[in-house]
Amino acid sequence: MAVTNNDKELERVVGVTGLSLNIINITVGAGIFALPAIVGVELGVFSIFAYVFCGIMMASIMLCYAEIGTRITKTGGSYAYVVAAFGDFFGFIVNWLAVFGGSILGSAALMNIIADSLAVIFPIFSNPLIRGLFFFVLISFLVVTNIRGAKEGVAFIKWITIIKLLPLIGIIIFGLGHINSSNLHWEHLPSLNTFGNTTLVLFFAFVGFETALGASGEIKNPKRTIPLGILLGGGVVIILYLLLQTVTQGVLGSQMELVKDAPLAAVAERIIGSFGGTMLLVAAAISCFGAVSTDILNTPRVLFAGAKDGLFPKFLGKIHPKFATPYWSIICFSALIFLFSISGGFQQLAILASAAILLIYLFVVLATIKLRVKKQDDSEKTFKVPGGLVIPFIGVVSIIWLLTSLSKREILSMVIFIAVISIIYLAMKWMQNRKNKT
Repeated sequence: MAVTNNDKELERVVGVTGLSLNIINITVGAGIFALPAIVGVELGVFSIFAYVFCGIMMASIMLCYAEIGTRITKTGGSYAYVVAAFGDFFGFIVNWLAVFGGSILGSAALMNIIADSLAVIFPIFSNPLIRGLFFFVLISFLVVTNIRGAKEGVAFIKWITIIKLLPLIGIIIFGLGHINSSNLHWEHLPSLNTFGNTTLVLFFAFVGFETALGASGEIKNPKRTIPLGILLGGGVVIILYLLLQTVTQGVLGSQMELVKDAPLAAVAERIIGSFGGTMLLVAAAISCFGAVSTDILNTPRVLFAGAKDGLFPKFLGKIHPKFATPYWSIICFSALIFLFSISGGFQQLAILASAAILLIYLFVVLATIKLRVKKQDDSEKTFKVPGGLVIPFIGVVSIIWLLTSLSKREILSMVIFIAVISIIYLAMKWMQNRKNKT
C-alpha cells in the first residue's frame, strides 16, 4: 500500500495487538483509581448507568475515528483527519489543542501523581529536588526508548499495560466474593443536573484513545488494524470500568465517601489487608507512567506531521538517520513535559485541557461526516460506520451537551486559547506570504 510523502520514511510496525494495548494503556489512566468513589458518592448504584451512558457516547466517537482512520492513514491522528476535511487552519487549531491542551499538561500532571503516590510510601519523593531528578530520569528513559523506534515503544507499552491491569483484574476477581448485595440496591434517581455534571467528570476517564492514532503512519495495514484496534481496545476499557464500579460499589457502599481519594486501594485493603492498599498505590504510579509513555510514543508524531505541513518549525519534521523516528519532536515534546512537571501551578490550564479534548472530538466527528458525504473512489475498501449518519449525529449531540456543562470560566478560557492560536496562525501565514513575495 502506498503511503503519503509525510510517511515515506516511517516504518509500519504497529499491529492490532499493539494498537489495542496502546488504547487501553492511554485510556485506563490514574483517574480510574479514584473515579469509582467520585461517581458513586454522587449517583450511588445509578453510577453503573452513567458508565453505560458514557460508553455509548464514546462508542459513537470511537466508531467515527475508526471510519476516518481508514480513510486517512497518514501520520498525525486527529490533526491529519481535520486537515483532510477542513484545511490547514482548523488542523492548526486541533494540533495545538492536542499537543499543548491535551498532552503536555496532562502528562505533566500524571508525572506529579506518580511522585505523590510514591511519596505516601517513600516520603523522600515530597522533596522538590528529588522529584525533579526523578522526573528527569523517567522522561529520559522514555525519550531513549522511543527514539530507538516505535516498535520498541510499543513493546514497552505492552509490558507496562499488562503490569498495570493485573491489580485491577485482581480486584474484580477477588472482590466479587466480598460484595454486599445490600450496597447494590437502587434507592433513588439522581437529578438530571447531578447526572449531567457527574457524567462530565466520568467522560474524561474514557478519553485518550485518539492519542494512539498519532502514529497512524506506522500502523500496519491501517484499513484493518485501526477499526479492529479501536473496537477491541475500547470494548475492554468499557467492560473493565463497569466491573470495577460494580465491585467498588458492592464492597464499600456508603463508606466510599470516607475513602474517595483512593477507593480501589480501600477495596484491596478489605480483600488482602494493608499490603493491598500499598500495592494499589504502586499500581496508580505505574498507570500514570504507562499513560505518559503512550503520550511520548504518539503525540510527537502529531508535531512531526505538523512540521511536515509547515505548521511547526521544520526541524521537528526531521527523521533519525539510524532509527527512522521523529527524534527532535520526541525530545522537544518530552522536554516540555519535564518543564511543566517541575513548575506546577498549571491548574487553570488543566481545565482548558479537558475542554480541548471535547473540541478535538467534535472536529473529528464533523470531519467524518464531511468526508462521508464527499464523493470518493470506492475502489479502495474502507471501514464505514453502519446506520448512515445516526452514530456521528449521536457523537455531535453528546459532545455539545458535555460542552454546555462547562463553567463560564472554562468556556472563556477555551475561547481565549483558540483566539490566541488563530492570531498565531494568521501571523505565520502573513510572514510566509511576505517571504514568498520577497
